[in-house]
Amino acid sequence: MNKQKKISLKSKEGKLGVLLPGMGAVATTFIAGVIAINKKIGKPYGSITQMGTIRLGKRTEKNFPLIKDFISLVEPAQMVFGGWDIFPDNAYETALKASVLEKSLLDNIKDELVSINPWKGVFFPEYVKRLNGTYIKSASTKWDYANLLREDIQKFREEHKLDRIVAIWCGSTEIYLEPEEVHQSLESFEKGLKNNHPSISASMIYAYACLKEKVSFANGAPNLTVDIPAMWELAKKNRIPISGKDFKTGQTLVKTIIAPGLKARMLGIRGWFSTNILGNRDGEVLDDADSFKTKEVSKLGVLEYILQPKLYPELYRELCHVVKINYYPPRGDNKEGWDNIDIFGWLGYPMQIKIDFLCRDSILAAPIVLDLAIFMDLAQRAGFYGIQEWLSFYFKSPMHLPALYPEHDVFIQLMKLKNTLRFLGGEDPITHMGLDYYDYYDLKE
Repeated sequence: MNKQKKISLKSKEGKLGVLLPGMGAVATTFIAGVIAINKKIGKPYGSITQMGTIRLGKRTEKNFPLIKDFISLVEPAQMVFGGWDIFPDNAYETALKASVLEKSLLDNIKDELVSINPWKGVFFPEYVKRLNGTYIKSASTKWDYANLLREDIQKFREEHKLDRIVAIWCGSTEIYLEPEEVHQSLESFEKGLKNNHPSISASMIYAYACLKEKVSFANGAPNLTVDIPAMWELAKKNRIPISGKDFKTGQTLVKTIIAPGLKARMLGIRGWFSTNILGNRDGEVLDDADSFKTKEVSKLGVLEYILQPKLYPELYRELCHVVKINYYPPRGDNKEGWDNIDIFGWLGYPMQIKIDFLCRDSILAAPIVLDLAIFMDLAQRAGFYGIQEWLSFYFKSPMHLPALYPEHDVFIQLMKLKNTLRFLGGEDPITHMGLDYYDYYDLKE
């Protein structure tokens, strides 16, 4: 079979700026981890770009290179970090307070972390009601705030002589918003910025500023942010990749692994009850009902799309899906998720699955931030722009074109991701059908 033409990638050489709006537990765990990896005092467990392999050609060829050896990816050592926060602590101080990583590790990289100071953030308390930002910019209009962010990006680019920049939203979950007229076009959005429209949140201002500066943007929270027509239009106009939304870390990661397996076996589900306890800043923010609704919508949509109750009404039409999140300060970043799944099988006989996932939110999120920074840079170097659906693997609520439904099955998502990499590397996609192997061996006999 003739291989397809390899996509021409721009060089990966030079410095990659990684902008992090929201330099809290997730962002500092990511930054500290990358520094530790570069100094050879840590391993990039959980990162597909660093540890994942990709099969090329037929199974009989036994060709399984590391992804980073197959496709030209920027290396963690090329990254320069910057970002904004609503509290003034440097990366070392924030990481200590977050208590995700051990102090002994942080002390080994203290000099590097102390040098990373956030810029003042854009913050409106009506969108994140449980936080009280003390380190914030001041401006008359949201348009002016966007321009202040653009100035920060320009200074960051010039000061560090950066070749390219990507941005990964690591900030808090904002209150629930639905698309309105102001979000429907770039023109209406920019008018809304100048008129301080109440449905333009802080995260949207960050995204707008980044896209105007031709910085690709990935959204790690369930906020609307770049998932509106105005941002799609700006991304297309400036030929910039965007992706999101909401990092797929703990309980939802488990759901996207378990649910496809139950569906594959045609096992019915009567109920799926999920509850969480966590005590970090994310838990505090989600203790507000309006912010929780944003997260709830993101979490609830997963099973609907995986199980397809309209196609399998006898199995899933009556599914009762409940999600709870409880703020419990003693737990800190060590989130615990409980799932009770009531299933039924042959002749309708009931069974149960119970899962207790004691996870560390920031430990699961940090490698996602690394992979997204690297893959978003790859997308931009490949000339991709607009919604990057091939990165759905990393998100609870993947962005998609309005005419499409999102793909939530983690195994299909991974296949989509790896086939996109094969496409970029000039290799044929893999269908896993395998019939040709047996035709071949039959002919040999």
